[in-house]
Amino acid sequence: MKSIIKFVLAITLLMSMPSFSWAKTRLVVNCFWPPKHFMCRSILPTWIKWVEEATEGRVTGIIPPKSLAPPPEQWNSVVKGVADVAPQFNGLVQNRIQGPLVAMNMFIGSDDAPAMSQALWETHLKYFPDEFQGVKYLSGWVITPGLIWSQTDEPILSVAELAKRKIWTLPGPPARLLKSIGSNPVAGPAVQANEIISRKVVDGFIVLSPNSVDVFQLAPYTKSGTVFKKGMYTTSFSLLMNEDKWNGISKKDQEAIMAVSGSKFGRMASQHWVDRDGGSLKKITKDGKIKMYEAPAEFENELKKQAEKITAGWIKKAGSKGIDSKAALDFYIKRVNELSK
Repeated sequence: MKSIIKFVLAITLLMSMPSFSWAKTRLVVNCFWPPKHFMCRSILPTWIKWVEEATEGRVTGIIPPKSLAPPPEQWNSVVKGVADVAPQFNGLVQNRIQGPLVAMNMFIGSDDAPAMSQALWETHLKYFPDEFQGVKYLSGWVITPGLIWSQTDEPILSVAELAKRKIWTLPGPPARLLKSIGSNPVAGPAVQANEIISRKVVDGFIVLSPNSVDVFQLAPYTKSGTVFKKGMYTTSFSLLMNEDKWNGISKKDQEAIMAVSGSKFGRMASQHWVDRDGGSLKKITKDGKIKMYEAPAEFENELKKQAEKITAGWIKKAGSKGIDSKAALDFYIKRVNELSK
């Protein structure tokens, strides 16, 4: 008994000493965007700061100077522990998840990206099962709608014009839309768009916002852009954490981390795209080399009809995973409309 008392007293004394501190958890937070991108310089650093403050320094984080894995491998890099936390473009993991893809159905988007991010998180909580096997789903967010861009002097203002082009796009619904109208798309991650577009492998590209055209240095290869009344396509992302790393954190700190993740992180992340789109559009059009056009109503309506078929495909596929997909889609659209400014 005396030895136990001495041990307890020794630990108490040790804890009271200034040099004593509890073991900390350090998170390696990967960023696959270019190092100067605001995702790496602002969004993820802000989240790390929030986590450190919320856990009183018990959980900290660092961002490597270069991405630890290519965009399609973010999920796998987290599962394997190469990174502890990483953003994942949901369009590259459609074989794994369906729920978060609700925001990537076409012509349901809003210019208010934080509203879409809030709606996505609420839809996740209300309708989606845990599809994130092997990782912890910390947050999801949606960015501003993408446009149609032409690399030739002829703007893209009709389905016929779009169909005859060779177009770069993101994988998923926009690639399927292009195939449905007879185009032969080249699909890939946005961070790799410059490699294809700058070499003029294609003569147009779609679903990138003005900020992406600016950040990925695509303006020199672009002649015009086409804007739709309703957001043609919006991209959603997930913030993932290694499951073992998550389980090694105390329940108290897990709750603290989720308090600064979820919809709070989603709204913060997506607001960066909103803040930058206007300035980027002015920048890339100021010399008059890129002209902007409003999509004719006939063009927009024809694309919407094609998009309905693709949305029906998502409803069926998501439904096969046990999701009440039609209800989830209706709820997401309703909340986007209610929340949008």
